[in-house]
Amino acid sequence: MSWEDNVRKVIPYVPGEQPKIDRIIKLNTNENPYPPAPGVIKAIRTLAGEADCLRKYPTPACDLLEESLGAYYHLPREQVFVGVGSDDVLSMAFLAFFHGDKPVLFPDITYSFYDVWAEVYGIPYKTIPLDDHFEIREEDYECENGGIVIANPNAPTGIAKSRDWMDAFLSKHKDVVVIVDEAYVDFGAESSLALIDKYENLLVTQTFSKSRSLAGLRIGMAFGSKKLIQYLKDVKFSVNSYTMNTPSLLLGSAAVADEEYFREKLDAVIKTREWTKEALKELGFEMTDSKTNFLFVTHPKMRAEEIMKKLREEGIIVRHFGKPRIDNYLRISIGTDEEMQTMINVLKKIL
Repeated sequence: MSWEDNVRKVIPYVPGEQPKIDRIIKLNTNENPYPPAPGVIKAIRTLAGEADCLRKYPTPACDLLEESLGAYYHLPREQVFVGVGSDDVLSMAFLAFFHGDKPVLFPDITYSFYDVWAEVYGIPYKTIPLDDHFEIREEDYECENGGIVIANPNAPTGIAKSRDWMDAFLSKHKDVVVIVDEAYVDFGAESSLALIDKYENLLVTQTFSKSRSLAGLRIGMAFGSKKLIQYLKDVKFSVNSYTMNTPSLLLGSAAVADEEYFREKLDAVIKTREWTKEALKELGFEMTDSKTNFLFVTHPKMRAEEIMKKLREEGIIVRHFGKPRIDNYLRISIGTDEEMQTMINVLKKIL
């Protein structure tokens, strides 16, 4: 008998590289290329002058941030949940809602943290293959299950389903919790948030990491029926009462208040994405119709891994997934206009 016999052994999620190299173009982790809202910068300066507040615990109820989000989305606080990035929110949701003996379903090509949470929590799961166009076949989910998780838009494919599609899908799955992970929804997709009052079993998750330029602050949120959110909070407070730190609560609330800047930078990312799509197509790339802040691309004449390596030699980092079905694709985050133009110029040389 060894102490290791009692250790939970899992294969962890591998996040995108955060290189410690100066003067690179970093297009591998879908961060927003623009700084946080001016209101956030102002709140940082205010917080610096009131740093004594950091010696105290933050409010466990996360009042300020939950109220700000509730007001923004026209929801009562009882339908709002916040956590340390959407990863924390989703992790708590897996722990809270997938406690049965039937498998949780999610696509075979999607956010690769889902199977990690299922493994670490001992949740039975089954991956459902996307079709040859990386689309969900809704009929494949019409089987016994203990819950469903759909990233919409999906990652890393960038493909989004409409709200009407989600409505029809949810109408067939009222007996299990369905999580819709909307990490990228602000970049041109339709949110399922309008459906949470129609479906008591629907949980919609979002994040500040992408569209609100606050990946370094770690703020995620979820929305659902009052009953669903209360179950989620019961689990959260059974794990850690103080999940959100004081700066995150204050600065997150400031970000929500700056709507004009938020929309301006969203439009800028979308405009650059569409320009990049056309520029890549002119170079022979094929891609999905992304509604995110990244593109999922392949080239018929050069392997994706080779393109990735040649870009890196030129100081440009993109993401490659060495997984079946997508090992010849690259995921390219949308940077500034200048960064994307530089990437296109480099691709012209290496192709």
